[in-house]
Amino acid sequence: MSLFERYRKEIIEQLKKELGLENNFEVPSLEKIVINCGLGSAADDQKVLDEVSSKIAKITGQRPIITKAKAAIASFNIRKGQKIGIRVTLRGKKMYDFFEKFVSVVLPRLRDFRGVPLNSFDKRGNYSVGLKEIDVFPEVEVVKGNKETGLEVTFVTTAKDDEKAKKLLEALGMPFQKQK
Repeated sequence: MSLFERYRKEIIEQLKKELGLENNFEVPSLEKIVINCGLGSAADDQKVLDEVSSKIAKITGQRPIITKAKAAIASFNIRKGQKIGIRVTLRGKKMYDFFEKFVSVVLPRLRDFRGVPLNSFDKRGNYSVGLKEIDVFPEVEVVKGNKETGLEVTFVTTAKDDEKAKKLLEALGMPFQKQK
């Protein structure tokens, strides 16, 4: 059974009881997953941009878009309109497939992994996780000598607060750190 089917058949009922909700539509759900990769100074090099873009496409199964700077920032040597990153937004089946792979394959591959931090909620029910290396994904080949590229994964939920979002992500299988 896929994660989406499990969510519809089991998790909605479980969350209704836990959160004291009456209607299925009140239960928080995963709206989208945004994968963002900032390239900084490497974005000037078209080869690096294409390489990272193809890695993100392999990971997500979707072609990423290139993000450009909205304003010039002199201290970072960034000009307006300069290519500075790559972004993909996943929804529907691809979103649930990515979530399942992220939780069951990618996170356990991290060195000294003891759960994702609890302090990465944004007070509006969204959760972000940063990874230092893109190479922890099984689709990406590890090549010696390449500069490590990190990425940020943001889980956007329909929850109105962090507590409901945490319960949703836990029910879906997100391994949070144990509180001390």
